[in-house]
Amino acid sequence: MLVQGLKMIEEKWVNKFRQFLKTYNEEDILRLVDNYPETKSVSVNYDNLVKSVSELATELLQNPDEIIPAAEEALRQELKIHFVDIPISGSDSEEEMDLKDVKVRFENLPHKIPIRDLRSKHLLKFIAVEGMIRKATEVRPKITDAAFLCTNCEHIFNIPQTGTKFVEPKECENVSCERRGPFKLLIDKSTFVDAQKLQIQESPESLKGGNQPQSIDVDVEDEIAGIVKPGDRVVINGILRSHQRTLREGKSLFYDLVLHCNSLEYVDREFDELNISPKDEKEIIQLSKDPHLYEKIIKSIAPSIFGYEDIKEALALQLFSGVPKVMPDGSRVRGDIHVLLVGDPGIAKSQLLRYMVKISPRGVFASGKSASSSGLTAAAVRDDLGDGRWTLEAGALVMADMGIAAVDEMDKMSREDKSALHEAMEQQTISVAKAGILATLKSRCALLGAANPKYGRFDRYEGLAEQINMPPALISRFDLIFILLDVPESKRDGDIAKHILRSHFAGELNEQMSRDPASEITEKQVGEQMKIILPPIENEMLRKYVAYARRNIFPVMEDEAREHLVNYYLDLRKMGENKDSPVPVTARQLEALVRLAEASARIRLSNKITLEDAKRTTRISMSCMKQVGVDPDTGAFDVDVIATGTSKSQRDKIHVLMDVIRDVGDRNPGGKAPLEEVYVAAEAENISRDQAEELIRKMRQKGDLMSPDKKHIKIV
Repeated sequence: MLVQGLKMIEEKWVNKFRQFLKTYNEEDILRLVDNYPETKSVSVNYDNLVKSVSELATELLQNPDEIIPAAEEALRQELKIHFVDIPISGSDSEEEMDLKDVKVRFENLPHKIPIRDLRSKHLLKFIAVEGMIRKATEVRPKITDAAFLCTNCEHIFNIPQTGTKFVEPKECENVSCERRGPFKLLIDKSTFVDAQKLQIQESPESLKGGNQPQSIDVDVEDEIAGIVKPGDRVVINGILRSHQRTLREGKSLFYDLVLHCNSLEYVDREFDELNISPKDEKEIIQLSKDPHLYEKIIKSIAPSIFGYEDIKEALALQLFSGVPKVMPDGSRVRGDIHVLLVGDPGIAKSQLLRYMVKISPRGVFASGKSASSSGLTAAAVRDDLGDGRWTLEAGALVMADMGIAAVDEMDKMSREDKSALHEAMEQQTISVAKAGILATLKSRCALLGAANPKYGRFDRYEGLAEQINMPPALISRFDLIFILLDVPESKRDGDIAKHILRSHFAGELNEQMSRDPASEITEKQVGEQMKIILPPIENEMLRKYVAYARRNIFPVMEDEAREHLVNYYLDLRKMGENKDSPVPVTARQLEALVRLAEASARIRLSNKITLEDAKRTTRISMSCMKQVGVDPDTGAFDVDVIATGTSKSQRDKIHVLMDVIRDVGDRNPGGKAPLEEVYVAAEAENISRDQAEELIRKMRQKGDLMSPDKKHIKIV
């Protein structure tokens, strides 16, 4: 009676599902008929299930092992109606056309359970978990139904493989044989399914202070295997199961949790993957025609931070990026724009970085002191999902592929960690040779860095390379470098103070209204005060606008714009034609101008780079060069200040000083030059004592000079 009752319940659910699928998924079923067996599933929106058959929706969450098979049986019955006249992949009999592999995937569950809140009460329930993919194994075939041949009587029989371990037959199923083997596994008669193991961990932004991110293993099968990669933010819907731990002493009392995935939904997609509806597209095109578009986009970046319009303009260009190009010879030219912010403490550098990570579809934030080279690039770890082999774990720059990687406190990173950034910034790949693994990973991301000067505050009369603890080769890879100075100025300070206090006041009103039931503050009052920190373009709309531009707009430079950039470049280069003049700019800066001009045209959704775009980029570039590309001694533009850390005037002084040390050394036994004599002789050549001390320190560091004792130096 009990078995009959269960069959009746199952039949009841099957009929209800058939009715539901006809109402809500008729188009999906027809699409599946056309694309089977490449496509094997139909997605069901949980909201529709609640609206249509709420009893079924509740039962799905509580008893998924009953409801999902009923749903799949309903789908099979619906498909067979459509398949009557269509042969499937060569099948010629009704028996073969059983459609066993079709799936129903449930999406859009209302409540997502944090990974750290999973408990025993959730076992065997249908749940949704949100997080970031940390590891993903290769997709490999998994046996679901093993066919065995009895070598004695040649009888073939099948054993379903439902557990975690492979089950072999104990005796032959043939009644006339019933021997205990030997048996041979027949691969061609067995059934396999594509399978993959994932590890998903809590998203960093959802963590509370002091907590380590927790993770859970996920089993993925069939066509949804192999579609996600480390760094993707997803919601995984599935059945929570448990596997008993096995120890050397025997079976443990503790069980490991595994989520058997039913469906995957992206949360944070790349620019190319964001869904833009026809309504969104209409709004985007309307917005692109706004005459104040540039101002609106600039004001939409970190509106709570006062001023910095030039920096916010550069960050807007970084969001839209230039066009990456593949040349006929196979080489790739990056389109991403790298920006470095250097400046005094307490001027909101970190705030700007965090805001950019928030509005970029794939933003990753790392802080220099806490990030190692393997944390930024890739680490080789023992694979605890598979058979303990060494695998690569993606670092911050790989996870930010097609997005923005923000690295704060870049000057605090160790020398090895900084050198790991060189390849990632220019070639946009990360080559790994660790633990016997040779691999090249993609890191097509824009880098937004922040650094503090060595001695706390920036000295305008010193060169950039001397003040930041970063190698010149790394600094020169940034397209734009901004110096943020904290200079007291009464009017500006007053504006900043008012802005900060009004922002705090708006926050105070909002907190009191939302948390104090007795509060008399109205939403209207909060809304009026919030205007100051509300972006003109909402974050979600801005992301869609950027995604639309990056996906559809590939601008081409007009002759006027090209001529303007060439003239600007040549005018700067002419300054260096005199043999005593420094080199003011190199071809690397010209490439940066092209990227910025492409991004500027993309902001307008224009396929043409106009003279206006070219002028905008040269204005931004010139303001950066005036800050960082000037020799502090001569006031002339000198690219070597950034590229090598030593300006031309410094190099000339080094040559003079080397001659002085050589002359003084020749007059003393053993070629040892007394420091005091060197300083006196250097002053005669217009090199002050302070400058001579600094240059000698540099030459010692580079190994050009040695100190036999504290009072003498000698040329190596």
